[in-house]
Amino acid sequence: MTDSAAPPPLGPGSGSSPTGAGRVRRRRRWLRYAAFGAAFLVLVAGGAGWILYEKLDGNITEDTDAAAELARYEKERPTVLVDGAQNLLLIGSDSRAGKNGKYGRNDGTQRSDTTILLHVSADRKSATAVSFPRDLMVDVPACRKPDGERIEPMFAMFNYAFEVGGSACTIRTVEKMTGVRIDHHMVVDFQGFKNMVDAVDGVEVCLDKPIDDPDSHLKLAAGRHVLDGEQALGYVRARKTLGNGSDTERMDRQQQFLGALVTKVQSNGVLLNPAKLYPVLDAATSSLTTDPGLASLRGLYDLVRGMRGIPADHIQFLTVPRQSYVYNANRDQLLEPAAERLFTQLRTDATVVVTKETPADVQAETDQSYDNGDGTGMSDEGISYEDSGYEGGYDEGYDGDDGWSDEKPGAASPSPTPSPAATFRGNTAAQDGCG
Repeated sequence: MTDSAAPPPLGPGSGSSPTGAGRVRRRRRWLRYAAFGAAFLVLVAGGAGWILYEKLDGNITEDTDAAAELARYEKERPTVLVDGAQNLLLIGSDSRAGKNGKYGRNDGTQRSDTTILLHVSADRKSATAVSFPRDLMVDVPACRKPDGERIEPMFAMFNYAFEVGGSACTIRTVEKMTGVRIDHHMVVDFQGFKNMVDAVDGVEVCLDKPIDDPDSHLKLAAGRHVLDGEQALGYVRARKTLGNGSDTERMDRQQQFLGALVTKVQSNGVLLNPAKLYPVLDAATSSLTTDPGLASLRGLYDLVRGMRGIPADHIQFLTVPRQSYVYNANRDQLLEPAAERLFTQLRTDATVVVTKETPADVQAETDQSYDNGDGTGMSDEGISYEDSGYEGGYDEGYDGDDGWSDEKPGAASPSPTPSPAATFRGNTAAQDGCG
């Protein structure tokens, strides 16, 4: 039997052609397919990213009416004293429209349930959030109502400004009161707040006392709890059944909760993780009405980018210094000169320090205004309406229900020279209700 011929040795010429050109062509085809595939994936990913970007960008409602109204009064608005510092007004609306109807009857109006002035320092090393009570008696300027009708200036409860003139009227009221130029504003409703809390998988709070509030359907033992959106809304809005039932305690809870929310976002890697960031952005943008400068992802990103490096203990929360209104103990008025001292620090981007207890100088000013014992809450030697820029008594025309009269106070004079530091009662984002 004859052995078959041995196969030729493999070499460079092996393959479909003596030169190996077939293998080269296959390699080139594979490289082309890989390049086409990669290009396709890039286009798909880019297209998906663009679709998501457009969706998020389109979620935000642009407050063009407020922008137009503010432009009409540009000449009377405060000037910017420090380049780079940012002042943002956060307004929580109590509107019952749409899905918010489950929280009460929709009468077609809305008031500012919560209003916070957020000041971000020019060096982006600190942020200060100042709450304004709903029932603070203030000078509301002439404003335009949604139907185009104009209202005359009046002395009224703070949240009346938002009810009659929306965000533009609220901004002008804050600017007139503080002398601080508002750069941007945001309005969020109940549903928006809930969605943002749920988007970060809840926020942890620490309760020093148990809560049993039938109105908000909130029943929690003392200690630490992670609240979902519905629970969080009840927690920050409850008033009558928690603590002493005052608006002061409610604002304290709101500030502590916002501090916990900031800590959650910062510590959970949300800002650096697209998978975690998208639902937060979707919830946030779907619930926001903002000025044109923030009505885009780019605008919001620039704002967040400027704040993300601020340590939690440099994010401060406080309530504007105030005391009971002399003509109605159920209303508040600014405590002077403490309030003007705070406004001066904000205007000039100077240092604000907060402590858990009321500082001695602020407490002394409070005590001085209540030491005459005649029931008026005002001292002959202490703070008076004349000292604070008010022009006499405003009990005439005050009806006790709407919280306003036709009279109006004089404008406070801004002071351009800040003290090196000023201390007020408050807390930081690094603190919680148990610490």
